[in-house]
Amino acid sequence: MFLIHLKNELWKLFARKRSFLGFGAFLAVEGLILLLMQLPKPTREVSRLLGKNGYAFEEYYSGLTLGLLMLLFTVFLIGGLFLALVSGDMVAKEAEEGTLRMALARPVTRLRLVLVKWIACVIYGIVLIVFIAATSLLAGVLYRRGLGNLFVFSPIEQIFSVFETREGLIRFVRAIALLAFSLQAISTLGFAFSCFNMKPAAATILTLTVFFVDFVLRTIPYFQGIERYFLTWHTACWIRTFHTLVPWWDIAESLAYLGAFNLSLFLVGAAAFCSRDLKS
Repeated sequence: MFLIHLKNELWKLFARKRSFLGFGAFLAVEGLILLLMQLPKPTREVSRLLGKNGYAFEEYYSGLTLGLLMLLFTVFLIGGLFLALVSGDMVAKEAEEGTLRMALARPVTRLRLVLVKWIACVIYGIVLIVFIAATSLLAGVLYRRGLGNLFVFSPIEQIFSVFETREGLIRFVRAIALLAFSLQAISTLGFAFSCFNMKPAAATILTLTVFFVDFVLRTIPYFQGIERYFLTWHTACWIRTFHTLVPWWDIAESLAYLGAFNLSLFLVGAAAFCSRDLKS
């Protein structure tokens, strides 16, 4: 019965039009980035950066590089927006429409209902991230007609690395698995807010506010000594897999932190939902 309940919840989630906005938005952004990368100045900047460090432009300006570039500079802002939009709707939207009372009229506990909704939210986040990664890589490969070697440049994380094709692809896939887990923090926070007595838009806005303020504070140079206290430092653990020497201990610490964060938020949201008066 639990699996049937989850299946119905997923069917309901993916039947909503707004659930597909994130997929369409990323396809549009990917096309825009590829269009802009055809301009002389962006190409010249990449060539200058590679040449200054002794690497050939044609060898490292590849499908893998473009796929990661599209992912790196868009997934947190745009992905975070749509994850917050969907997760903020999960409970609050149904409470607003009054359909939760009908669902709870059946022999199902509130805890099971909220657990199924949270799992559906997590599955949606994984599907969205995998879709974004797959389409980014496919677009880059089609544009450059092959995978090629991987060039990674992330000023915020202080990463400048190059990898051969096989190693680059392995690191790309590994990073996507970590990314899919890391961004569940956005989904879970939005879901927790949604469990409280508030409008869906309020839950989404609060979620985005928390993460964007956290990100802005983290990027202030004077706070570098305390950056490990910011949530977005931990959600960026997937990028650190592209260091030449991977800091596995830091990544494991971030994953443990995010796991505890997600579990704590789910319990807070579940407690709030179980204590709500949905009759009025």
